[in-house]
Amino acid sequence: MFRYTLNKVALTIPTLIGVTIVAFAFIRLLPGDPILLLAGERGVTEERYTQLAAQFGFDQPLWQQYLIFMGNLLQGDLGNSFVTKQPVLTEFLARFPATLELSIFAMLLALIVGLPAGVIAAVRRGTFFDHTLMTVSLTGYSMPIFWWGLLLIILFSSILGWTPVSGRISVMYFFDMPTGLMTIDALFSGDKGAFRSALSHLILPSIALGTIPMAVIARQTRSAILEVLGEDYIRTARAKGISAWRIVGLHALRNALITVVTVIGLQVGVLFAGAILTETIFAWPGIGKWMIDSIYRRDYQVVQGGLILIAGIVMIVNLIVDFLYGLINPRIRHTRG
Repeated sequence: MFRYTLNKVALTIPTLIGVTIVAFAFIRLLPGDPILLLAGERGVTEERYTQLAAQFGFDQPLWQQYLIFMGNLLQGDLGNSFVTKQPVLTEFLARFPATLELSIFAMLLALIVGLPAGVIAAVRRGTFFDHTLMTVSLTGYSMPIFWWGLLLIILFSSILGWTPVSGRISVMYFFDMPTGLMTIDALFSGDKGAFRSALSHLILPSIALGTIPMAVIARQTRSAILEVLGEDYIRTARAKGISAWRIVGLHALRNALITVVTVIGLQVGVLFAGAILTETIFAWPGIGKWMIDSIYRRDYQVVQGGLILIAGIVMIVNLIVDFLYGLINPRIRHTRG
């Protein structure tokens, strides 16, 4: 198992290097001059321009700028924001709990609805429920997040008035946030009203962000269960008189978990990509909105560092998924290790 895990970790190194190259090149393709942003609104003289270019290394060849950037990155230095002058890593860590909380709730919603729906659709293959589920899943997968999010706001916030429109909690509540997760901190604050407010603010963003993963999990679970139900050992279990739901729960679902875990791992990247739009629509103060605002402000250091940090998190999740493969099915450790 150790060798299998070590091989997977080694494979992430070239990927991480590729991510740094893409992030470094992407920033330099954005329109605008970062030196003008650093100089402020009053303009800049030629002497001041040259001084700032030398100070931040923009007067060096691109390959040398990249090597300097990589040297700083290996020391944990992602640079400072051009706008706030704060370290990029500090700003990222301050906003990451909001995105993490939203992603967790969205994935929980996707699992709670998508997994049972996929299992039931597989067991009742060809029925009205199966056809309805597949139609709804295809519709959910096809809906753009920005359009779906606006529809949710119009219906549940504007027309029905059931949920808040934006933010993480009502402005009337104040309490310490040691974890940065609003629902957890509100719960431990002892104020039931604060917890209800935090939870109500999560409903619409979680639905908007979790719809696509929910549809994918439902469809892939259905396909995996159907494939397993055709195996010989399943037919043997049926011949022994074991009930259908016991067969599905103890045999089919367990062997289909590899596919489900794969889907969950792949959806992490989808969640982070979707969080950019979701957080913008619902004014959710996470890293997605932070990245969009930084692109608008031409804050190159933030965009560059944010891309690398997000990619690193996605790769870590993929490593965890690979590790779970080996736990669920030990044969994978030998065939892939």
